[in-house]
Amino acid sequence: MSEKKVVRVVKRAERSSRKPGSARVAREAARKTATNVVTNVASWVTEFQERQRAETAKAIDNLIRSRQQPNEA
Repeated sequence: MSEKKVVRVVKRAERSSRKPGSARVAREAARKTATNVVTNVASWVTEFQERQRAETAKAIDNLIRSRQQPNEA
């Protein structure tokens, strides 16, 4: 059971050349992408629910109309 930890040594020259806000920019980009995906899926769900409601209302209306008309048998 060897649990070796990896330690990365960052030298001063490398530290000054790194961009301090790059991690923040990456987080914001990931958050924006996730927000877009959630918005897209939410709109799909809303469209599906509206379509289901309309189809259900139409089916119920047709059922009620068919029961009100006398059967000609």
